[in-house]
Amino acid sequence: MRRALAGTAMILSSLPMAAFAQGKGIRLWNLTTATMTGFQLSPAGQNNWGPNQTLNDKDKELDHDERLKLSGVEPGRYDARVSYAGDRQCTVRDLDIKADAVVSVTDKDLKDCTK
Repeated sequence: MRRALAGTAMILSSLPMAAFAQGKGIRLWNLTTATMTGFQLSPAGQNNWGPNQTLNDKDKELDHDERLKLSGVEPGRYDARVSYAGDRQCTVRDLDIKADAVVSVTDKDLKDCTK
């Protein structure tokens, strides 16, 4: 038992401290009433859309009440382009995205929807 504990301690001490300091990352929580087929971010006001984050989900969609870890997103203020089946797209303006936090989108956040 002592050897097992000593071995575990030695392995853990050799890992970089950054491995322990990492948080959960930025997560999106779909609180709209429909399944998202697209979620793209742009720095607020710039219309410079990044990649479709829903493609990072196992089924490539984000169902109602599902969460998804966003990749390649730094904290800041963003606009979001949200897509749904049937070519419906909406915009969410001025999202405040914080490190290791959950950003939620609800139906009332959706603006300028097509179709």
